[in-house]
Amino acid sequence: MISSTVTPELAATDRAARHAPQLDIVVPVYNEQSALERSIRRLHRFLSSSMPFAWRIVIADNASTDATLPMAQALARELPDTEVLHLPAKGRGRALRAAWSASEADVVCYMDVDLSTDLRALLPLVSGLISGHSDVAIGTRLASGARVVRGRKRELISRTYNRLLHVVLGARFSDAQCGFKAIRADAARRLLPAIKDDGWFFDTELLMLAQRQGLRILEVPVDWVDDPDSRVDIVRTAIGDLRGVARLRLAGPISRFLLIGVASTIAYAMLYLLLRGPLGSGAANALALGLTAVANTQANRRFTFGVRGRAGLLRQQAAGVLVYLLALGLTSGALDVLHGLDPHPAGTLEVTVLIVASAFATATRYVALRSWVFARGRRSPTGLRPVPD
Repeated sequence: MISSTVTPELAATDRAARHAPQLDIVVPVYNEQSALERSIRRLHRFLSSSMPFAWRIVIADNASTDATLPMAQALARELPDTEVLHLPAKGRGRALRAAWSASEADVVCYMDVDLSTDLRALLPLVSGLISGHSDVAIGTRLASGARVVRGRKRELISRTYNRLLHVVLGARFSDAQCGFKAIRADAARRLLPAIKDDGWFFDTELLMLAQRQGLRILEVPVDWVDDPDSRVDIVRTAIGDLRGVARLRLAGPISRFLLIGVASTIAYAMLYLLLRGPLGSGAANALALGLTAVANTQANRRFTFGVRGRAGLLRQQAAGVLVYLLALGLTSGALDVLHGLDPHPAGTLEVTVLIVASAFATATRYVALRSWVFARGRRSPTGLRPVPD
């Protein structure tokens, strides 16, 4: 494990030379009176002797009902570079959102109050962020080089959950829920508004959003010892996490594209049936497809690919016309084949054939929209560069 040691005098001089810390370490707590003082003093000693960057400890109290808050306030009065943030509602994600949003540091991080993770991993965790090499850093208990002491039940749950993230969401990081993470403050300010969860799923949502926006995620193998006094409700947390996974899956660009496609197909079929009598099948198909194609392109521009404003709008709609012509060729060809087999098919049969043909056109449309129509103009709601899921 990489470590660095500096004298307390050098660390104090380095901190005094700066008006704001380079690093804020947030410790979220809820009813932790038994562990708080011991852990904060241990963390403070470690930072004073081993952290070369200017730092500050922020104890984020989540509506504790025991003596946690007055104990934290007493520690803040006694220990230099220690502050308390009190929130009236519970939720680890809520605490991190509030503390990170208010921070003036270059890098913000958090760790669980039980200090299950060996503190010697903190410098490798934050160094790459302060240097600008990476955007997000996570401690991982599941990567090669990590040394973990915990029961089989928690080990199985952890590995199963992270495997689920890989399969369902396409996660490329190894450990979503280790309570030892850091992020550059500029990246945090852009990502936090898009994170909806205020509980335990906050970590996973943060990492998935960072991955989808192309941020560089650094993984640091850690030494970790399970806390037998953990207050985490495993069943309730697991249910909440599964709901969060489902929400992120449905919120992905492919899911949004499919939902827009289903709505467009229904509108297309209804318009075709309304126009088929007065216009005939060919003209009805062309007009119904044209009207829904314009709406489809605009909806995908806004919701699937996150493009805002009027910049590039005409170019994108013009390119969408070419995509429309491709879909028109597929559906018109399908109608020609059907009419060749049956000169007077039922309207429902025509609609069925058109829907099947449009399904093939939908796959082509997604590839064309993603790789060509919105390839240059696409931006995410956070302003960061998207990458394929």
